[in-house]
This record gives sequence, C-alpha cells and structure tokens, in this order.
Amino acid sequence: MPRMYEAVYVFDSTLEDAAITERLDRFHGLLSATDLSSDHWGRRQLAYPIGTRETGYYVIERFAAETSTLPEYERALKLDDSVIRHLIVIHENELGAPPMTEEELAAANRRREADDDEDED
Repeated sequence: MPRMYEAVYVFDSTLEDAAITERLDRFHGLLSATDLSSDHWGRRQLAYPIGTRETGYYVIERFAAETSTLPEYERALKLDDSVIRHLIVIHENELGAPPMTEEELAAANRRREADDDEDED
C-alpha cells in the first residue's frame, strides 16, 4: 500500500533548469510514484555554507510510493553529486496540528467549560 511522502532537494545552483528537471525525472522513474506534485522554489541562499556553496536550487515534492522502493531511491540521491542535501519524510497532514476526532473535540470542550467554571469561583 503506498504512503504519502514529502521530499526536499537542494541541488547545486550552477545546474541549468533543464538538467534539474532531467534528474528529477530519473528519480521519479525509480519511485514509480503516483499523486506527484512538485514545487520549484528556485535558487536561494543556503542557511549556512555547505563546502564552498552558498546557494542552492530548492525543490519540494509530495508523492505516494511503496515503502520498498525508497532504499534504491535514496541511494540514487546520495550518489548524485548535484544533490547537495535531501530530506524525505512521511507526509501525514498539512501544516499545523493534526485534525481532532469528534471524541477529542468533545473532551476538549468539556475541559474548557470546566476551566471556565473554576475561574469564576
């Protein structure tokens, strides 16, 4: 069963946009990912220098993939010299707190009402 993942890549900023797209296509071929969405942030200054590099090309992707395909995918990322840094995490929710169930919402409301009653005393 595929899981949702989010990946952040920092490529060498001296690469042409076509070369970055070519590498991303090669990585996608290893994953056989579905529900793929890419967000190219472009060239930005790094938070700290990595070797002699002070800028990088940022790409953020969300995709659904089988867990068994990730080791080969990460191996390809590590072997590619144009990838300065990368991070792959499980994407469970959008930014912010995870959604609460009906039971959790009811319990939170009861606690809030109990706290309000204590404050009035």
